[in-house]
Amino acid sequence: MVITKRISIQTKGYCDLIDITRQVAQEVTDSSISSGTITVFVAGSTAGVTTIEFEPGLMSDFQNIWQRIVPQDIPYRHDLRWGEGNGYSHVRASLLGASLVVPFVNRKLQLGTWQQVVIVDFDNRPRSREIVLQIMGE
Repeated sequence: MVITKRISIQTKGYCDLIDITRQVAQEVTDSSISSGTITVFVAGSTAGVTTIEFEPGLMSDFQNIWQRIVPQDIPYRHDLRWGEGNGYSHVRASLLGASLVVPFVNRKLQLGTWQQVVIVDFDNRPRSREIVLQIMGE
């Protein structure tokens, strides 16, 4: 069986991290599926999804690493085409990835104690984001 749900969120951009663990867990709890997997997919080419310990120090470390890996202040050819100045956000999002699969058993996500599901918005402006959830199992 496959159940598709959606979550809408508002983001601030600039490596904004949003914890959606509670919403994802609630959709699993409310489903008629006892055990399986949930795929979390963020629609859009300037955001990604991952797991992280959602605490201020690590969130800051995570945000800072992106400036070292994919700097915001260097030229990107994408910016020449569209003039939006967000070429870096597309590269960052493609490296992080747009989807995540989490197993669940007895309608409970099998996350670690300090592991949360987060959306990361890399764009250079606030956005409305849609998260597609697909719950699969039996």
